[in-house]
Amino acid sequence: MKLPENLTQKLENRKQNNSLRQLPSFNNLVDFSSNDYIGFSKSEAVFKQAHHYLIENDIIQNGATGSRLISGNHSLYQIAELFIAQFHGSESALIFNSGYDANVGFFSAVPQRNDVILYDELSHASIRDGIVMSNAKSYKFNHNDFEDLERLILKFPDTIIYIVTETVFSMDGDSPNLEELVALSEKYNCFLVVDEAHTLGVFGEKGEGLMQYLQLQDHIFARIMTFGKGLGCHGAAILGSSALKEYLVNFARSFIYTTGLSPHSVSTILTAYQHLETEKETIEKLRQNIVFFNQQKNLLGLKPMFVRSKSAIQSAIVPGNKNVKQLAGQLQDKGFDVKPILSPTVPEGQERLRFCIHSYNSQEEINQVLNLLGNFVF
Repeated sequence: MKLPENLTQKLENRKQNNSLRQLPSFNNLVDFSSNDYIGFSKSEAVFKQAHHYLIENDIIQNGATGSRLISGNHSLYQIAELFIAQFHGSESALIFNSGYDANVGFFSAVPQRNDVILYDELSHASIRDGIVMSNAKSYKFNHNDFEDLERLILKFPDTIIYIVTETVFSMDGDSPNLEELVALSEKYNCFLVVDEAHTLGVFGEKGEGLMQYLQLQDHIFARIMTFGKGLGCHGAAILGSSALKEYLVNFARSFIYTTGLSPHSVSTILTAYQHLETEKETIEKLRQNIVFFNQQKNLLGLKPMFVRSKSAIQSAIVPGNKNVKQLAGQLQDKGFDVKPILSPTVPEGQERLRFCIHSYNSQEEINQVLNLLGNFVF
């Protein structure tokens, strides 16, 4: 059966704009594209330990069998959530099936009618989708602009306000001034919610995230930690008070109406967290590579291309879908997996090459890919 004509036209528009998305094939190129910042997705030790944990505890079960409120709340959930809460210095943790599910579940359920959500204009699609499903009013503030945020706050006196941001933004790799943001939220008694998807495994002595690294975790209403990036597995957790956890169990539809993660998935999450306790050298190697990448792009005169970032995400602006796709193809032809980020994922004119730095990238690989970029651009 053919697609309806209006859907066919939307696909045709994408093709004409050089923005048609296609699933990539697996490749053996040098990895500068994945979110596997410290290599846990490839860790044989994590893989074997997660499997052995299941065997040793006689957990021979492939699936959760149902939602967590019906039959899927197997014993590993409580063990993992307790460990995660203690690791992050939080009163509680609630595991969701993905970061998308966590954000949609939180923002569709927690802010109520007559509440106000103020969110950074570059917030992730999962945050924005959750906000669309909320009954609260929502307004975006200019990226990392707290004067603009305060201007909006003052418009809503005597109102419950949720301030939403990310500790590292997925497309730019930059961070807000979190100390200033905490001070502002406390000044006006707002509820601060932060997505830490790209800081877990990256910031902090044990990769615990940027809020803990800055010792601000006790000033946050909710933290969303995503496991598909720095932990190299799948799932997410919302950190907060026990009352918040109880509320989400009762009202977050993306939690209530879905089959739980399998015991193997939860075992992998638990094992990955346990490895963060002992992988300080790997996390330090990632930090050194981020510093080296920034030093080399400066030495090669590439700094003006890049968004300022001290994270594992480094983005070089190359305006135009056609231009950035061509440049990415040139780097891929030379053996480096660097992905183009196209509009409409980013605004038109802000298309970019997104370099993801890993602990397992060598300094030689970093130097080579940046030299190639310079040769192709200049």
